[in-house]
Parts: sequence; C-alpha cells; structure tokens
Amino acid sequence: MHSTLIVARMDPGSGADVAKLFADFDDTQMPHLMGTRRRQLFHYRGLYFHLQDFDTDNGGELIEQAKTEPRFVRISQDLKPFIEAYDPATWRSPADAMATRFYNWEASA
Repeated sequence: MHSTLIVARMDPGSGADVAKLFADFDDTQMPHLMGTRRRQLFHYRGLYFHLQDFDTDNGGELIEQAKTEPRFVRISQDLKPFIEAYDPATWRSPADAMATRFYNWEASA
C-alpha cells in the first residue's frame, strides 16, 4: 500500500464541515478513479493532515489526473472557506502540499 499526506491549514472548528464535504465526495466514484483505498483527515493546532492510502505508488499521479474532473473541481472550491495552503506563495496543486516520507517501518507478518 502507498500513502500520501497533504498538509495545509484549517480552523479546527471547521472539522465537521470538511468531514461532510469528503463524506459526500467519497460517496461518488471519485475515490475509485483516483485509486484511493482509504482517506483519513486529522487536525492539530491549526494544521490539517489529509492521509490517503492507495494500492499502488502512483496515487499522487492519479490525483493530478483527477483534478480536472468536475467533482474534484467542486470539492476543491467547496473546501476553500475551510482549508488554506500551508504556504500560499508556493502552492499550485495538491502535489505542492504533499509531505515527504523520510522513514517507514512495518511489522513483519
């Protein structure tokens, strides 16, 4: 399984609104088009963490391809009142907000 982690800024009080937007989005075919197997949203002291798991390591590429889909465009617009780029000066796409993994450990079977 492959994961991506998007980091942004979010008012912690907007968690329920953001969760509802993603629940509606995830109830469509979009997660399947993007190859998303699991999505988890977290907030901590004004930061927003969006963890997505994929079966393959091309999740970031699939997200980039999906960003022209009308439902993807719509959720991106709907999230704007709640989520803002961590660094607005450098943000152009979701890829600009993805954290870089520098360590991974898994238990043996």
